[in-house]
Amino acid sequence: MWRRLADRPLGKRLFSAAVMARAPYFGTILPTVETMVPGRCEVRAPKWWGVHNHIGTFHAIAACNLAEIAMGMLAEATVPPSHRWIPKGMTVSYLAKAKSGLRATASLVELPEFGDEPFELTVPVAIRDRADAEVVHADITIWITRHVART
Repeated sequence: MWRRLADRPLGKRLFSAAVMARAPYFGTILPTVETMVPGRCEVRAPKWWGVHNHIGTFHAIAACNLAEIAMGMLAEATVPPSHRWIPKGMTVSYLAKAKSGLRATASLVELPEFGDEPFELTVPVAIRDRADAEVVHADITIWITRHVART
């Protein structure tokens, strides 16, 4: 769906709306998927009252939600149809107050080999503000297994 929509007018927003329909909780941050290729995904989220914390900055858990959608779209673009993935854990560092909309970039230095054995893959996600300062960093571990068809 990404390949069909990304380069069309409003295609990125339409794709992002489809993601939110499939996983409604992501709708709380109003994400827009900007880039989605094997090994890399970039997602933006605006700073609006729905993501504010008590001091008016981007809420820490809303930033975690942004990290998770960036990781998930990277996984969808990277993990072949012969395999499945599921989040296993997340480590988050809150580095600075997030006073603007945010951009999360999930990226892998190199793509893993997908064989028969299950494995863990840690996906780093850098979340930056409009001034390009990293305000949150997340390392999200996913569990990847070969897909076994049910009979």
